[in-house]
This record gives sequence, C-alpha cells and structure tokens, in this order.
Amino acid sequence: MALHYSPVLWNRQKRLYDLTMAGLMALYLIIFCTLQTSLFPPITTETIVIRATSTLAFLMLHVILVIGPLCRLDNRFLPLLYNRRHLGVSMFIVAAVHSVFSVLQFHTRGDVDPLVSLFTSERQYGSFGQFPFQPLGFFALLILFVMAATSHDFWLKNLSPRVWKTLHMSVYLAYALIVMHVALGILQQETSPVYAGLMGVGVLTVSGLHVMAAFIGNRRELHPNAPATDGFVAVCDVNDIADNRAKTLMVNGQNIALFKYDGKLSAVSNLCRHQNGPLGEGKIIDGCITCPWHGYQYLPENGQSPPPFTEKIETYAVRCVGTTVWVNPQPYPPGTPQTPALLKVTTINDEN
Repeated sequence: MALHYSPVLWNRQKRLYDLTMAGLMALYLIIFCTLQTSLFPPITTETIVIRATSTLAFLMLHVILVIGPLCRLDNRFLPLLYNRRHLGVSMFIVAAVHSVFSVLQFHTRGDVDPLVSLFTSERQYGSFGQFPFQPLGFFALLILFVMAATSHDFWLKNLSPRVWKTLHMSVYLAYALIVMHVALGILQQETSPVYAGLMGVGVLTVSGLHVMAAFIGNRRELHPNAPATDGFVAVCDVNDIADNRAKTLMVNGQNIALFKYDGKLSAVSNLCRHQNGPLGEGKIIDGCITCPWHGYQYLPENGQSPPPFTEKIETYAVRCVGTTVWVNPQPYPPGTPQTPALLKVTTINDEN
C-alpha cells in the first residue's frame, strides 16, 4: 500500500525477483542463440533474434498465465504473483523486439508501407487454414501494449479496480491470438511434430491449471441454501473457521469472506480494492485482514484500511446462534462499521 505514486518502489524482494527474471531471460537467450548458430550455421542474425524473442515471449506468457491458478492451489507461489506485472511488462518488451525485427525483415524491402504490407501481403482472410497469421500477432501485441502501458497503480486507481481488471483479463484474448498466430505460421512450415507437441502441452497446462483451480476453489467455497430468517442465512458452524482465517461464501451472488478472530466474527467483501484479490484466502495480521496478493489491509469490523490509507470494502451483518453462523447477504456501503458477532467462550463452570 502506498500514499504516493512512484515509477517503481524498489525493495529487496523486487530486486531479487527482477534480477532472477533477467538472469533466466538472458540464460535462455544465450542457450537458444548458441544452439541455433550450431545447428543452422548459415542462419542470419535477424532470424536468430526473431526466433529467440518469439519463443522466449511465448514461454513467458505461459508462465504468467499459470501463476494465478498455481497461487490458488498452493500459497507458496504467492511471491511470484506479487511482482507479476514486472514479468508482464518484460514479456511485452521481448515480444515487441520480435515484432520489430519481423517487420524489418519481411515488410521493408518493397515499396509498400510496412504496416500496410503486414495486412495485405497475404489476403486469404476467408480461409481458416490459410488465414494470414501476422495480423493476429499484431493485434495480440497491441493488447499486450495496452496492458503494459496501464500496469502501474495510477491506472488501477483512476480506471477503478473493476475496469482495470476487466482490461487486463484481455490477456486471454491475446493468448488465443498468439496460439493461432503460431499454429497458422511456424507450425505450417515445420514438419517435425515436436513444435506442435510443445504448444499443445503449453495450452493444456494453462487450461488444465485454470480448470483445476476453479474446481478446487468452488469446493472450498460455501454455497449455503438454507432459507433466510430476517434476512440472515445460516452459512456454517463456527468450528469450520480457523482462528485468524476466513471461510469464503457465495450467497445470493455476493462474494463474502467470513473471518474469525479474537473470539469474534466479521464478514466483508471477498474482493480486495487493489486488484480484486481474494481476501478470504488471506489472514488476520496485526488485527487487519491482509490480502494474500499484495498485502493491502482492512479492519474486519468496518472494512476500512488503517489510517492513513483510504481503501474501503463492503461489510455484512453477522450473528452467531449457538455454534451456527448467520450472515445477511445484503451488503452495506464500503467502510460501514458492523458490530462483530461474539463467540461464546466455554469455561470449566459451564462444562460442569
């Protein structure tokens, strides 16, 4: 969380993340270029750059797309998510280098404008098998550019988290365009099934992890269907919630995180104001609900970030009858205080 915008707030974790990322990228390029030079001695420098940057960008995009579901499946992957935007911007830069060299090599040797040539050099737009693959890459790069250009929290704040998140979900459209770009391009020229097999493994990995994360996430969520009483719905037993943790609920379309802490229960929106991160997968730290994605914090009893921060989330009324927890799924405006439900403390006299 921050009060002022800065280009990058460099801390030890960011430096380590970026140094590791840059080192792995450099290592990949060195190995790839060395192999290309050894296996194909007549190859030109431009062709090596085009191949190296295309394969690296495609690999990085797969890594970016699997980080999210991996974090939902195992929170040990969360450090990768924390600085994922750095990885995304780096991937765009690599993809842009590939695009520039491709245009220079294939569309600057005639008397037609390079961008016009890119869209008109192949005209089989009515044929699926022979559909021009280069325009697909162009539009994918355009999407990645918009995402990279709006990656800073300035845009997140001014566009609103919902709009920003929707915009950045277009990465899946970019991925689909790139898969088609590869399938209609290089895979049409290669006779070896290895390349098609590698792309198939990548697509299956991305889709499989997303399906698995959605399935397991749905099983973890509670979907109470008990009838409402005075607007309240019975959702779970108090013993189903670990101390300083939450149960996530989907009640009447409301995504709710129900937290248990200090002998109390409070319910807030499960969506962090920063990037709609899953607050219910976080925990109470120093008395505050702490988002597992980027550490944004909220007070459980009112959904307000501790001063001097100003973020607020919706709150919900909670009550506890015996060991049964009841939640009213009607949200209160962000930052509205709610009296926590008190848990009955069993003493030795009570047991006797």
